[in-house]
Amino acid sequence: MTEMTSAERIMRVLKRQEPDRVPHFEWIIDRKVREAIIPGCSMEEFTVRMGLDAILTGPDFKKERIGPGRYRNEYGVVLEDSAEEHGVPVEGPIKTMDDLRGYTPPDPHAPGRYASIERVVKAYKGALAVGVHLNDVFSIPRAMAGFETLMMAIALEPDLVRGLVDLSVDINLDMAKEVAARGVDFVFTGDDFASAEGPFMSPDSFRELFYPGYKRAMEGFHALGLPIIKHSDGNLMPIIDMVLDAPIDCLDPIDPMAGMDMGEMKAAYGDRVALKGNVDCAHLLTFGSVGEVVEATKDVLAKGAPGGGLILSSSNSIHSAVKPGNYLAMWNAVRMYGRYPLALGDWEGCGTGDVFG
Repeated sequence: MTEMTSAERIMRVLKRQEPDRVPHFEWIIDRKVREAIIPGCSMEEFTVRMGLDAILTGPDFKKERIGPGRYRNEYGVVLEDSAEEHGVPVEGPIKTMDDLRGYTPPDPHAPGRYASIERVVKAYKGALAVGVHLNDVFSIPRAMAGFETLMMAIALEPDLVRGLVDLSVDINLDMAKEVAARGVDFVFTGDDFASAEGPFMSPDSFRELFYPGYKRAMEGFHALGLPIIKHSDGNLMPIIDMVLDAPIDCLDPIDPMAGMDMGEMKAAYGDRVALKGNVDCAHLLTFGSVGEVVEATKDVLAKGAPGGGLILSSSNSIHSAVKPGNYLAMWNAVRMYGRYPLALGDWEGCGTGDVFG
């Protein structure tokens, strides 16, 4: 097969077709890992120099420092520095319906909001797939109300949940119109719906309070011609049909620590959605050996790559505790073994149960 550009490769996979080889990229590769591999390298430069298949960007939001290691963003959410490059929400502006009624969200059309996206599209469009981070129905409500307040509101104040969901969907659909006009290739939403044990809410609560907004967001993105990669950690199986029916084009990260198996997902849903993941970053990439990482990567390829529709990556991100050598082992293995036509050979179906535990 003729060598494809990274952009062509990703777009074929999002259509559940075979590219020339299985593509690879990560949502986050922490500075500590990047520094060990290419010292002094920004995420953008790392993406280009390592030949990753997608370059990721997003709307530009301002932050103001309000104390040591603390910032307030344009949503009014206070973030605190963590061991990772991204901050952790610790305080939000909305606890009650009165707070919501008096709240003014950030302007999706503010001057300079899309400067980074415009620069990235101009520099890489056609060579790399340009992905833009937007949100759907959980991350913004959770940050603005706080996780505990949001969980209590599901039972005690459902109108507050609906209002927060509608706010999130409205602003993200407005931003989607802007990014689509600027020529991005796909949208990814990072709103986690679940932990390893299962969804944060019951299937009935998801269906009643979150699914209508989620479906509205996904249909809105699609109406603008934007393919969607939906990210959610955890065990999604109790709500999987709603997650997929919204509709989406690709599901990430098929979390092995939550019992999400690539082979089972491919067999059950591979005709409906592309899949991204699912090399364990919680234990394997952090504590495992290079040999174990290679075998796990090959196993994911064997289960998910036949027929196309696979983006191989970690099961969340390359966080600060990942061994740089283990990331490189995965990176190298997908290039060695992921080219079509697949030569599965004697490793077809090889198990990694002992690696994943």
